[in-house]
Amino acid sequence: MYSEKEASLLSPGLLAYIGDSVFEVMVREYLLKKGFRKLQDIHQKTVAIVNASSQAKIIALLEDYLSAEEWNIVRRGRNAGTGNVPTNAGVMDYRWSTGFEALIGFLYLSNQRERLAEIWDNIISFIEGEG
Repeated sequence: MYSEKEASLLSPGLLAYIGDSVFEVMVREYLLKKGFRKLQDIHQKTVAIVNASSQAKIIALLEDYLSAEEWNIVRRGRNAGTGNVPTNAGVMDYRWSTGFEALIGFLYLSNQRERLAEIWDNIISFIEGEG
């Protein structure tokens, strides 16, 4: 793991890359706990949650919940020039989702698991509301 300082010095693209993987595993584990057992069902539900549009909505819902430092990580991720925008996502959704993934990656790599769990609890509310 990294200290917060070390993690904050990693590139936003790298933080987002790690955050994307961490978030997808968290969603899959959540779906297993909710009783999903068919691979196709888990995959379809995961894809519905782990996409740019959903992640952009999630980060908007978290706006008042995040600290200034966390928003700084989100902004760095949002502003990172990744160069590739998926055809199924708008540019702004993609940029906000990259910021969201950077935050998840930062919290994971800096071993802030309690904070990640607190944020996850808010994300669960979104997931269950979208049903």
